[in-house]
Amino acid sequence: MKNQKGTSGSASPAVQGWHQLDWSRINQAVRKTQLQIAQATRDKDWRRVGRLQRLLTRSFYGRCWAVKRVTENRGRKTPGVDGQTWGTPKAKWTAVSRLSRTRGYRPMPLRRVWIPKPGKTEKRPLGIPTMLDRAMQALYLLALEPVVETTSDPKSYGFRSDRSTADAMVELFHLLSPKTGPQWVMDADIKSFFDRISHDWLIKSIPMDKSMLRKWLKAGVVDQHTLMATEDGTPQGGIISPCLANATLNGLETELKAHLCEQFGKTKGSKLKVNVVRYADDFVVLASSKELLEEIIKPWVEAFLAVRGVELSAEKTQITHIENGFEFLGWSFRKYALKSHRKDSKLLIKPADKNVQAFYRRIREVIRSSGAMTQEALIGHLNPMLRGWANYHSPVVAKETFSALDSLIHWRLWRWAKRRHSNKSAIWIRKKYFHSIGGRNWVFAKPYKTEQGEAGVRQLYQLAGRGCHKFCVWA
Repeated sequence: MKNQKGTSGSASPAVQGWHQLDWSRINQAVRKTQLQIAQATRDKDWRRVGRLQRLLTRSFYGRCWAVKRVTENRGRKTPGVDGQTWGTPKAKWTAVSRLSRTRGYRPMPLRRVWIPKPGKTEKRPLGIPTMLDRAMQALYLLALEPVVETTSDPKSYGFRSDRSTADAMVELFHLLSPKTGPQWVMDADIKSFFDRISHDWLIKSIPMDKSMLRKWLKAGVVDQHTLMATEDGTPQGGIISPCLANATLNGLETELKAHLCEQFGKTKGSKLKVNVVRYADDFVVLASSKELLEEIIKPWVEAFLAVRGVELSAEKTQITHIENGFEFLGWSFRKYALKSHRKDSKLLIKPADKNVQAFYRRIREVIRSSGAMTQEALIGHLNPMLRGWANYHSPVVAKETFSALDSLIHWRLWRWAKRRHSNKSAIWIRKKYFHSIGGRNWVFAKPYKTEQGEAGVRQLYQLAGRGCHKFCVWA
């Protein structure tokens, strides 16, 4: 390969196609420029930030990385309004060249798709960009992400690399479990956050190419063959949208603490035990008193959000004592009084009732709508759902919940089997669908043989008894 200009490969290498690209070299070069952008951000050298961002978005390596990202993610087979996908090496190679033509670039409208909210009858809108627009967003996200990551709040966990909901849960455990920890919580909910973010604020405040950002925000949406203008918000479904959402709420934690230190003085302000833990647009504010949350913190948060065009939901935002508990990210956080020491209490984190009920409804619907599905196919459909949900809740106190759900699911499967064989006896049904495996009875399982004659059993994943299922790591 020929020598490259710039750290991200400003000139195209002498390759003939997609499969000849040296991805190790591409990743190394892109990562190097991103680290330089992050360092310039820490130094508040915004001229250098802009210069490095332009270098990265115009580089051959940056374009290759962007095309690779959108052609290897989960939505790679979902087309936009133009119906195109890039499934072949030739299409990907052509796309790399198309990304270099930014002059005259105009994004196409988003394709509106409505998906059900978990556990609810209402649906939320997704905006699906075309492949070209997705790749262009991925390219500019390469340059924006180091800035947003560097300026993010310390306790922000959503849509950030190497951070997860489990990290947010552990942070809350460490803050709330000590006897001297904060006792009052503002469980905040932002009303239609993604749909209401101010375009003017985004264009003015987001450190990236303003003309490109304006084009994406104003691209419009096609819903049922009708083109609608987009005056506010950033579409859920766009690759760059999570980063824009994080950038919008960055400062919620650091600026609030700075405000309190200004209000009460640095020494007293730092002793108020105020913390903000955020995951995307969901956040909770912890404080030492109810009055502090109601009279000072909540009005400040409302003013912070109003500048960005959004507001708290009056119905869903609540201020509660930790002994009454609150729900966050599908978990219930609550302190329970110890029987042996009434003055002492212990923080327990359990699967939230709403999350459990929503999950059970999903399982019930799958079983109900299974129709002529074979037992083996039904097990194959249910197991990924059960395993994923169990893994999510495995770090917390979930054993009782898992056992209760196992019983309900078993009852549902028994009814499913009886409906299929209404003229058969219970003993016949039990022998056909339920077996004894590894000391466990009544296991919903299907014995099988491979083409090589090897015997095996496909069995339903059991929630209880798998993994830790209690808060043993940090208790």
